[in-house]
Amino acid sequence: MGLIVWRLLSPYWAGQFLDRWCTKTMRSKIEPMKKVARMLRGHRPLLLNWFRARGQLSSGVVEGFNTKAKLTSRKSFGFRTYRGAEIALYHALAALPEPEFTHKFC
Repeated sequence: MGLIVWRLLSPYWAGQFLDRWCTKTMRSKIEPMKKVARMLRGHRPLLLNWFRARGQLSSGVVEGFNTKAKLTSRKSFGFRTYRGAEIALYHALAALPEPEFTHKFC
């Protein structure tokens, strides 16, 4: 498939290219490639969204959230319950307000 599909500008033609590639791949005898083709077919509408947005959107924000979630998960190994880790993720990803403390630390 290569990089050629990202040079196509129209969602219609990108969809046609993707469909043809998946059909040819499913006819091959290479099982790992068939697995990729099935995955791409399952995510077809999401892949074509990039073409509908005309490449103006980046996945950088999503990657940033994923990194922040992984970091918070690593920090939360000390929590005793799943609920504690879940609350930590809510605070890290949603920037929820912290509760007021009875006294201030220096």
